[in-house]
Amino acid sequence: MSKVDVLLGLQWGDEGKGKIVDVLTPDYDVVARFQGGPNAGHTLEFNGIKHVLHIIPSGIFHAEKINVIGNGVLIEPCIFKKEISDLAEKGVDATKNLYISKKAHLILPSHRMLDAANEQAKGNAKIGSTLKGIGPAYTDKIARTGLRVGDIMEFDFREKYEMLKSQHLRLAHTLNFDIADFRIDGCAIDEYERMWLASLETLKKFNLINSEYFINRCLDEGKRVLAEGAQGSMLDIDFGSYPFVTSSSTITAGVCSGLGVAPSRIGRVMGISKAYCTRVGAGPFPTELFDATGTRLCELGHEYGATTGRPRRCGWIDIPALRYACMLNGVTELFVTKPDVMNDFDEVKMCTHYQINGQQTDEIPFEFNEVEIVPQLVAYKGWKQSLAGITDYNQLPQPLLQYLAEIERVTGVPIRAVSISPDRKDVLFK
Repeated sequence: MSKVDVLLGLQWGDEGKGKIVDVLTPDYDVVARFQGGPNAGHTLEFNGIKHVLHIIPSGIFHAEKINVIGNGVLIEPCIFKKEISDLAEKGVDATKNLYISKKAHLILPSHRMLDAANEQAKGNAKIGSTLKGIGPAYTDKIARTGLRVGDIMEFDFREKYEMLKSQHLRLAHTLNFDIADFRIDGCAIDEYERMWLASLETLKKFNLINSEYFINRCLDEGKRVLAEGAQGSMLDIDFGSYPFVTSSSTITAGVCSGLGVAPSRIGRVMGISKAYCTRVGAGPFPTELFDATGTRLCELGHEYGATTGRPRRCGWIDIPALRYACMLNGVTELFVTKPDVMNDFDEVKMCTHYQINGQQTDEIPFEFNEVEIVPQLVAYKGWKQSLAGITDYNQLPQPLLQYLAEIERVTGVPIRAVSISPDRKDVLFK
């Protein structure tokens, strides 16, 4: 009996999950997204072309593989339609191998309006939302008022839609939000709503399935399934740096609820970590660099959000946070990405412990957002050479191999592969 292998991020997102999923897809029959929505941006690069996916699983470029959008994912139909159109321009017909859970929830235009209203109301305490409607849509899901993909096929869908929209408008008024001036991607909300409703026809062209039955049947038949996560473990709704988190379960436990598989059916757990750290939006970031080194990491790593375009905050790798994520997820193997960004650094650093109120700790404190955390840094010799053209893990420069070996030692998790460029061909398996 097959098990679901899991691939997810171990930091604050943007670890390079999309590329690794694309590289691993040939080993699987099914690639399934289990949470998140258009707030995620998975970037893949091959044949000199960059591809960014937001809702669709990263295995979509392999025509012979089935891709599933699970029940834990949020779908914004306009954004979904654009993704489908962009894929078609690249010669990918997603209608042939993309299946969508009927239980996946929809993001309405009024969800995006509420997202903006909530951020505005928070003032200086805003969390840095992507303004894609994620939080309000998950709120409605938990409140049992949300609309799901399967609802678009029902005769009373429009009635349900109008009822939910009217609730959102009342909420926006209570927040003193100026609806008349609000724009979604440059459009007035009424105009965007017309496009949104029309884009439902694109959704109807796909295989709308009971994905929990589909995934479990695949496993019963011996098919190999890879679950693809979005965001990162430190953004998990329960265990991340709350409230500066996303609205879903980004860890391995989210696979069970986001795809409908039992815990006993989870197999390998592959965690992705950059060789340094980045974060988009507000929230604690103990190893953040505010100097020229941080700026250099941002520029050399092209650290700009795939969804928002915002520059990412950059810092050294954070081992206490990485160990925490490995523990929460039951990580069995690591993938390390982007060491090539630091090719020219004289030295690279690693945060091995935190110091809080003069006391050393390895744990993420409950008061993560309130306390001053002083990262305890250890410096390592830089490798000072390009990694271009290296095709074997053991051919990596000795200082880099030592740095990677230390990551293995302190996390207790073996490294399976290292990515040394944005291209799918430059993944070196150990």
